[in-house]
Amino acid sequence: MTQPRCSMTGVEIKPGDGVWDDGEWISWEWINSQLDIESEEGPESVESVEPYQSREGFPFSVLKQIEIFQDLVGCAQRHFENTGRYLQIWGELGEIYAEIRCGLRRHGTNKAGSDGTIAGKLVEVKTISPEKTTNRVLVKSQGDFEQLLIVRINQDFEFSAKLFDRSELKGIGGKFLKGCIEDGPE
Repeated sequence: MTQPRCSMTGVEIKPGDGVWDDGEWISWEWINSQLDIESEEGPESVESVEPYQSREGFPFSVLKQIEIFQDLVGCAQRHFENTGRYLQIWGELGEIYAEIRCGLRRHGTNKAGSDGTIAGKLVEVKTISPEKTTNRVLVKSQGDFEQLLIVRINQDFEFSAKLFDRSELKGIGGKFLKGCIEDGPE
């Protein structure tokens, strides 16, 4: 199984890091290591600078988001196995993956120009579905994003991601910018 990559924070995810080990999408050991909220004084002593909020100010549980993500991927897999057709939910799956794995904080619905922020920078998320043979995406250059996150979902429903600064993207005709997640077919 190909291991996911999400290198936007300078951390490369590789085999043995707890992600996708033991047949789980994301192991509980890895989830607990990411929470990092325990201290010697107890969890009530941890102060949050600001509460984590997603779309339109609604808070959500990261653990619940992981469960929903796993359910959606499972449904998409079962649908494909049953019908031979892909369930067209790629954009949402890519954004939920970005929330869980890459720390994306999504904007409210219908915000043009970017999907959310990662580490305070405006991010546009583009998802490449298993139906696509290309590793590239096009994004409108007029968007107000500072970074582009490309999420790739392969035919085995495995996810990988790569974050680009806007300056790294190539322009085509002034109207679009092009990003490529890896070497290969463009």
